[in-house]
Amino acid sequence: MTLTRPVAVLVLVTLAALIPLLGPTTALHGTGEAAAPGVGGIALLRTVLFAALCVPMGELFVNRLARSVPGAEKATGHPVVPRSWSAFAAAAGFVAALGLASVVATGNLVPDGLSDIDVGGLYASRDGKLALLEVNAFLVAGLCALSRRPATQLWPLAAVVIAEALRAHPATEHAPLTGSGLTLVHLTCAALWAGGLLHALRTLRLWHGRYGTEAGAALLGLYARVAAVLLAAITATGAWSSLRRMPPETILEQLTATAYGRALLAKVLLVAAVAAVALSARRRLRRAADPLTACAPARAEVVALGLVVAVSGLLTTLPLPIRW
Repeated sequence: MTLTRPVAVLVLVTLAALIPLLGPTTALHGTGEAAAPGVGGIALLRTVLFAALCVPMGELFVNRLARSVPGAEKATGHPVVPRSWSAFAAAAGFVAALGLASVVATGNLVPDGLSDIDVGGLYASRDGKLALLEVNAFLVAGLCALSRRPATQLWPLAAVVIAEALRAHPATEHAPLTGSGLTLVHLTCAALWAGGLLHALRTLRLWHGRYGTEAGAALLGLYARVAAVLLAAITATGAWSSLRRMPPETILEQLTATAYGRALLAKVLLVAAVAAVALSARRRLRRAADPLTACAPARAEVVALGLVVAVSGLLTTLPLPIRW
């Protein structure tokens, strides 16, 4: 039992890393499209960046829910929560953002050495400024996570989300502000859903035997109600964004004939699987004699959400579909 959990985590992390690394070759096969050099590494960096957003946002979200659970307070008046992973996530996000900034600094090419990186050039372009904003925001988020007021990391994390939303929709795109708004909502809800479930399960494990079944079930129930709204928002914004990039009359063909469409289809199928597992967990939570049996499908949901994050990282690096 002691070795099973670390081995399982290692296998899952390796699988999540292989998706962005090997995914571009698979998605591009037979499409006639060409990806930028080093797209696998860039996809991996963006996956790490997304994961680094999910962890602290999920912690802030669930810790706030935990304060609403009756009987979960200790002598200080605050509920006992697991040790924060936010500082580690911020460090990982900082490294990923720094790597992505170095790519932007070389004209969106993978640098061969430090001499290829034009740091000053980052200030001369919109993408460069956004890349620098993300690097600095993760640095500040890490400092906030280590401070006496870790909740203040919400503001630099919000800056990263806004930067990502703007980066994904350049000024040359049709109605870029609409696209950025959709991405802003989509990314925020996805981070709260994935990161929130991970932290909720960590909290339930800590609470087991400390507060009894009722407190854990109450926390999971609170999360489940909010997660249903988050899923609805993710679905709506994701569908709208897809229709903006792939018109209805071409979407079926592009889902199989383009790399972007194939990755999007994989993401849709994974999200559908996550929704099915989530529904199973919610049913157990309401009907089972022991509501905490819902933790089993919830763990599977976390794994599937991790794969969704990896596919999302891949999706951001593939050539955008042509609006036929």
